[in-house]
Amino acid sequence: MRIRTLAAGLLVGGLALTACGKEGTPNDPGGQAPPQQQVAQNVEVANSPTFAKMKAAGRVTIGVKEDQPGLGYKDPTTNKYTGFDIEIAKLVAAKLGFAEDKIDYKPVPSAGREAALANGDVQYYVGTYTINDKRKQQVAFAGPYFVAGQGLLVKADNTDITGKDTLKGKKVCSATGSTPIQKVKQENLTEPGNIVELQNYSQCIAQLDAGQVQVVTTDDAILKGYAAQDPGKFKLVGEPFSKEPYGIGLPKDDKPLRDKVNEILQGALDDGTWQAIYDNTLGKSGSPATKPTLERY
Repeated sequence: MRIRTLAAGLLVGGLALTACGKEGTPNDPGGQAPPQQQVAQNVEVANSPTFAKMKAAGRVTIGVKEDQPGLGYKDPTTNKYTGFDIEIAKLVAAKLGFAEDKIDYKPVPSAGREAALANGDVQYYVGTYTINDKRKQQVAFAGPYFVAGQGLLVKADNTDITGKDTLKGKKVCSATGSTPIQKVKQENLTEPGNIVELQNYSQCIAQLDAGQVQVVTTDDAILKGYAAQDPGKFKLVGEPFSKEPYGIGLPKDDKPLRDKVNEILQGALDDGTWQAIYDNTLGKSGSPATKPTLERY
């Protein structure tokens, strides 16, 4: 998405999503954690300047988001990073030979991702980073490791809204100027007076909870994170009506590292690790996911 203010991390047990503390919520998955992953030993990625930099430092710096529940979230109390994207980031690090205590997370906003990779501020980026042709001119992508799409989140007891074609007469909320709200306007999915634009998605969720709007729209992955915060309160409805393939961003000319990360992702898809990560993070929303197919960008 353009505006939007899945595991080696399984090294230490339970997964978490956000700062809520009740059973079955993000800070307490309320279920069995995925199997632990061993940190790979003596890994080499020949002819990769980025990997050489990691090896020399003995650490890896990963660009992430810190404000997306269920995906990339930093708990303000513990300062721990949790979520689907974080677990994918940790998986890649472990398979490259870096344990969790050798990871430095660097929050990078969407607008700064390409520069952070080009300048070497981060070695790779995992944070709802949609693969598209324009971005491929500036960075390399491994993946996709997840394919999101524009979705709709409503209260769990809502029976009126079943998809995008049932939004007429309903108040629809999204982030100001975001791609999702532009799509609502362009396709005339609801009346102009029913479109609510707020600074961030958490404000939309608050209004949904209070009954001031009937639906929140953005990437379904982000909505799954919010639904997982309080199981039984919200639900996703309908089919996704856009395609957002999330990739791992890498320095543009580092093909050896891109190929290695694709190998890691394919292994996770094949051996069940990807599914375990999803089930213990975004899967807590109750919404299933389809495994992505790597396209070797």
